[in-house]
Amino acid sequence: MTVHSARLRRGRWQTAAEVLSLMGRQPGITRAAVARELRLSTSSATEVTARLRELQLLTETPAPSQGRGRPTTVLQPHPRGPLVLAVNLRQGTWRSAVVSLDGTLHDRVTITHHRQPEEVLGSIRAAVEASAAQYGDRLRVVSLAVAGTVRENRLMQASTLGWGEVDLCPVVGETGLPLLAGNDATLGGVAETRTGAAAGARTALHLIVEVGLGGTLILDGKPASGATGAGGEYGHMPFGDRALHCPCGARGCWDLEIDGRALARRLGDDAPEDPFVYAEAVFRRTDAEASAAVALSATALGSGIAGLVNAHDPDVITLGGLAVPIRAGAPAAFATAYRDGLMRFHRASPPPVLDSTHGPDGPLRGAAALGLDHLTTEPALAAWAEPSLS
Repeated sequence: MTVHSARLRRGRWQTAAEVLSLMGRQPGITRAAVARELRLSTSSATEVTARLRELQLLTETPAPSQGRGRPTTVLQPHPRGPLVLAVNLRQGTWRSAVVSLDGTLHDRVTITHHRQPEEVLGSIRAAVEASAAQYGDRLRVVSLAVAGTVRENRLMQASTLGWGEVDLCPVVGETGLPLLAGNDATLGGVAETRTGAAAGARTALHLIVEVGLGGTLILDGKPASGATGAGGEYGHMPFGDRALHCPCGARGCWDLEIDGRALARRLGDDAPEDPFVYAEAVFRRTDAEASAAVALSATALGSGIAGLVNAHDPDVITLGGLAVPIRAGAPAAFATAYRDGLMRFHRASPPPVLDSTHGPDGPLRGAAALGLDHLTTEPALAAWAEPSLS
């Protein structure tokens, strides 16, 4: 095939890519709804879905009757269609799921680990190779969400894991599968804007607290990742005590005022080996000392969010991880700090701060979304169809 003919063939996939992208963003969408959203005629929608059926990309089942009007169908992923392997690597565990074109997570696995890079990446590689052996050519890409700063499939720094710079590419082993790696908080924000609490927002701010605080600003569905892909490290803004040194190398990081390390410091305990587990234990306590410590974290969280609202002017803020119980543990302290930190013109109608819809699944679902975006590009669809068209 010539380069010119390959380009022509790929160009024919634009509408098909848009249809499959809608199926991933709106599971259970009907052919009629696809036609409305993409402004396709009935005949064009029928033609493109028939083509996608032939290529084992989707199936159609009769939609429930809605009364008068032409019958339509529900679009669903083909049982022999392409798949993503989504992985979320965080402190203490990694999780994976096989993802079909409608975003459904299948074959979920959770594995504990002890934070040694070679051991952890080797364990993930074994899972990737097992999935590749099980699904063969259907598995098209591995998408990895990591609790750390990621740049071009390299983990630059992960204080949560205690890792320095690490090449993530070995997780795909000898499979030849492409790897898409991203920060877990960023991908959690992607999930919330696609199918969660921030769906429909043009500008959304997502924040997640685990060990430290991360986040992302989503603009028209796309994360603002910065010049090198390392944007969203909100926890390392100097909103904290300048006397405190952060493992990232900076002083006064916001992280250090919010998470389990902050709670331990306020309660006079040694720095916890697992700040996430320590924080969860503090949230279960009912004594005055624990309540006061949580209130200080809630105050720091609310005040910092106000600063980000002043800077970014989002439509909505979503919270994930420990940010949810921190706010719930001291709602009045959070609300006061949030309001007092806003510029005057924001106070009459401040952006709502919502708990995330996807909760702990956010980064995994965001990794799935990243992989599905790859699957529904014109080049990826043309490559999938190549055996049928040759």
